[in-house]
Amino acid sequence: MKAIVYKKYGSPDVLEIKDVEKLPPLNDEVLVEVHAASVNAYDWHFLTADVFLIRLMGGGLLRPKKQTLGADIAGKVVAVGKNVTHFQVGDQVFGSAKGGSGGFAEYVCANEKSLALKPTNVSFEEAATSSMAALTALQGLRDEGQIQSGQKVLIHGASGGVGTFAIQIAKSFGAEVTAVCSSRNVEIARSIGADYVIDYTREDFTKDGKLYDLIFVANGNLPISKYKQALEPKGICVLAGGGGASIIQLLVGMLQGWWILKTENKKIGSFMANINQKDLAFMKELLASGKVKPVIDRRYPLSETADALRYLGEGHAKGKIVIIVEHPSKR
Repeated sequence: MKAIVYKKYGSPDVLEIKDVEKLPPLNDEVLVEVHAASVNAYDWHFLTADVFLIRLMGGGLLRPKKQTLGADIAGKVVAVGKNVTHFQVGDQVFGSAKGGSGGFAEYVCANEKSLALKPTNVSFEEAATSSMAALTALQGLRDEGQIQSGQKVLIHGASGGVGTFAIQIAKSFGAEVTAVCSSRNVEIARSIGADYVIDYTREDFTKDGKLYDLIFVANGNLPISKYKQALEPKGICVLAGGGGASIIQLLVGMLQGWWILKTENKKIGSFMANINQKDLAFMKELLASGKVKPVIDRRYPLSETADALRYLGEGHAKGKIVIIVEHPSKR
């Protein structure tokens, strides 16, 4: 089968498309014929190791331990392990590839607990976007942010993959949503349900005097103190990450957030998404009902995965980037 591989950290230039062995699923896994995969900042960080912490988190100190990328997938089950109970051959599924890697390929194994059935009215391409970014938004708003109907919620970095999901998920919970993005993305934010949109090139939301019950930072590099200024008393700010600087911000935010909570009763929290079947099933319902509609910026064939990651690295993607995997003949 064809797969995208890399043997050293670096730019997308180090990626190659090669024939690799198609492995059978383990007892609690299914083998998925991948029809679409989506690109995440997660893939960029493991490709480039631009944050040294990636190497310490299991990526490999000098070279990548795993030589494949691609977490988010959607496709068809073609084989199941003997302990699998939720899926059978022929099921259309979406979720995360085994170990968060290997999805940029024609086939990949995935643990059944990291998959859910794809809604019948949603395409493989749309479903492939709705795992890591969608669950980051969902868990950040619902679990870390404790979102409630009627709250005033601000989404900073509202036009990227996580941000576009966050706007729609927050609306599904009945919140009043203010989106912060650049001029060229104002209409996108409005089109997916934002009640108010702030163009950060023209306005500074931290200086307009408005306060929010919940601030969700999908992608942003403001100091923690700036977000604190825009919070209501007992408000919550959730740092969900983004670029390399935001990963560092997450770590600093954990310490600053603890101090702010102790001294001012405002909570600054950071987290990493947990890909699980229960929340994927929750997203399935939001997708099926039309309450959430994935925003897809660009599509690339598997052979052009390097270009897809290059575009992601430029930092201007609107919504998600999708890899299309064709299966003209079975190998």
